[in-house]
Amino acid sequence: MFIALKQKTKQLYDWLINLCNHKRFNILMAMLFFSESIFFPIPIDPLLILVCLKKPTKAFFYGLLATISSVLGGITAYYIGAFLWDTVGLKIINNVTSPDSFKVVCTQLAKYESWAVLMAGFTPFPYKAMTIVSGFCRLPLMPFIIFSIVSRGSRFILIAALAKRYGMTVQHYIDRYGMILLILFTLISIMSYCLLG
Repeated sequence: MFIALKQKTKQLYDWLINLCNHKRFNILMAMLFFSESIFFPIPIDPLLILVCLKKPTKAFFYGLLATISSVLGGITAYYIGAFLWDTVGLKIINNVTSPDSFKVVCTQLAKYESWAVLMAGFTPFPYKAMTIVSGFCRLPLMPFIIFSIVSRGSRFILIAALAKRYGMTVQHYIDRYGMILLILFTLISIMSYCLLG
C-alpha cells in the first residue's frame, strides 16, 4: 500500500512540477483553486508551495491569485448549497462527508457561524464542505465572504511569505525531499477527511 501511495505521489509531484512551467499556468492554477473550494478532491496547497519556491519574486502574486480564486469558488459553493442543494449540492457533499458528520457541521455552523468558516478556511479541514453547508444553512453571505477572505488569504499569503523568505535556503531540500513532503501533506489531508467523515 505504501509503495502504491509513493508511486502515485511521485506522479502527482512530477505533474505539479510540469504544471508550474506551463505557459497558461496562471489560468490553470486559478481554475484548480476555484474548483478545490467546490468539489476538487485533492488539496492543492503543494502546487502553491512549489510555484512560490520556483518563482519567489512572484510568490505574493500567486498567494493573492490562490486567495481570490478560492474565495470565488467558495461563494459559488455557497450558492450551490443555498439554491441547488437537491440537484447538485447533495451529490457534492455526499462525496465529502457522511450524513452524521454533515449534521455535526450544521450544528457547528449554527453555533459558531462565521467563526467555523474561519477555522475551515485556514486549517486542513475540508473548506469545500463548509462552503456548501454554509449555503444550505443560509449563513449570512457577507460574513461568510469576509471570513473566507481572511482565512484563505492568511493561509495562502503565509505560504507565499515563507516561500519568499526561505525559498532559496530550502530549495535544495525541496528538490531532494519534495516527494516525501507531498506524501506527508497528503496523509494530513486524508486524516482531516477521515475526521470529517
